[in-house]
Amino acid sequence: MEKIKNVKINKLPSLSIFFPFWNEEENIAKVVASTIPIANKVAEKWEIIMVDDGSTDKTLEIAKRLAAKDKRLRVVTHQPNRGYGAALNSGFSHAKYKYIVFTDGDLQFNFGEVTKFVERIPEADLVIGYRKKRRDRNLLKRLLLMYLLKLNVFILFRVHFKDIDCAFKMFRKEAIETIMPIRSEGAMVSTEILAKAKRKKLRIAEVGVTHYPRTHGDQSGANFQVVLRAIFESFILWWDLKNGRY
Repeated sequence: MEKIKNVKINKLPSLSIFFPFWNEEENIAKVVASTIPIANKVAEKWEIIMVDDGSTDKTLEIAKRLAAKDKRLRVVTHQPNRGYGAALNSGFSHAKYKYIVFTDGDLQFNFGEVTKFVERIPEADLVIGYRKKRRDRNLLKRLLLMYLLKLNVFILFRVHFKDIDCAFKMFRKEAIETIMPIRSEGAMVSTEILAKAKRKKLRIAEVGVTHYPRTHGDQSGANFQVVLRAIFESFILWWDLKNGRY
């Protein structure tokens, strides 16, 4: 994984970092170990929240072992698996510091690039990443599904960003609190966040990030059932927003 240049930045006063994990026993220890020195670099005080979304492997066991060694590490768990949106909702709900950042726990992003988000957050309420070049398995299939969902989202919500579903985002805590609770438990969670942020007239900045191939674990984003659930959730979200339920 490419190293990030040692650029001097102003530290954030406090930062909550969280990772959603689902069957990531081969990745979780590496993710946390590589995050700690970066957290020290970008924040005066910080926490790392490991959200285990009903893993059936040793992910939760490893998370608890890591947390037992460092009081700045915390574990939140779901039983059974509830979905990606539910994992994000738990991360946001348990975060206690002024700024919040999350990315996936599958090592497809370099957390060192969080410096790009830290540089932009003074001028924004949320900073969202976009993958400069996607490195997914089954890339053609995923791109096709992504464009279909992107079209669906634009038609329903008039929301357009370079990469709505990029799993690397930073928020001011007070900004995410204005759009809580998050109801989408599946793949529409990012759309819900951004659609509600737009309605609240929050300031949104975009930064390009590097995307890496997954080397361990399974991806579910190209699963047809996931896409069907996302489309179903999009109509529920549209109806709720239309009728002022948020």
